[in-house]
Amino acid sequence: MQDKVILFDGTPESLGNFYALQTGEATRWLLLEDGSLTVTRHDLVSRYEFGDAHIHLEFKIPHMPYAHGQWKGNSGVYVHGCYEIQILDSYGNEPRYDECGGIYTLAAPIVNASLPEETWQTYDIIIRAAKLNEDGSIKAPAIITVIHNGQVVHNNFTLHTNTPGHFDKVVERGPLLLQDHGCPVSFRNIWVQPLE
Repeated sequence: MQDKVILFDGTPESLGNFYALQTGEATRWLLLEDGSLTVTRHDLVSRYEFGDAHIHLEFKIPHMPYAHGQWKGNSGVYVHGCYEIQILDSYGNEPRYDECGGIYTLAAPIVNASLPEETWQTYDIIIRAAKLNEDGSIKAPAIITVIHNGQVVHNNFTLHTNTPGHFDKVVERGPLLLQDHGCPVSFRNIWVQPLE
């Protein structure tokens, strides 16, 4: 098994592991003194691509008292750039595909494991990559397990298709994409452990 790949460890140097999707340039997200990274503008894409992997990251949803629904702490983690795990201020809400921990448009989390705003939360995501035929069609779909704050919210869920919003094709290897949805969500401690 390969060593885990550190994508962001709070240092300015680790920002070079990402680029802005819309421009192809270096990220302009805000690096804070505590070593966290806050969404400002454009989606962030890792230069590193992976297949089967364990992905870990921590995120914090800001205090947004005047925002509601999809505009309250919205971001997303796109595995392989094409499967979105929703980030949202969902503390106390019913589990839904468009709430925190949901696989956007495809599956609600088994339980709502969200913590209150301004609290650091964790995602541990295990992806078994799709296998493709020569023509790009899906031979075997990807399978994903998502652990949110230590609770399993998706257990070996089969991803028969991509989710909307970014890369529109299923891939065997792809990057990690962090979404800019206009909310100052913060991230820290991002790594990928290849499982191949």
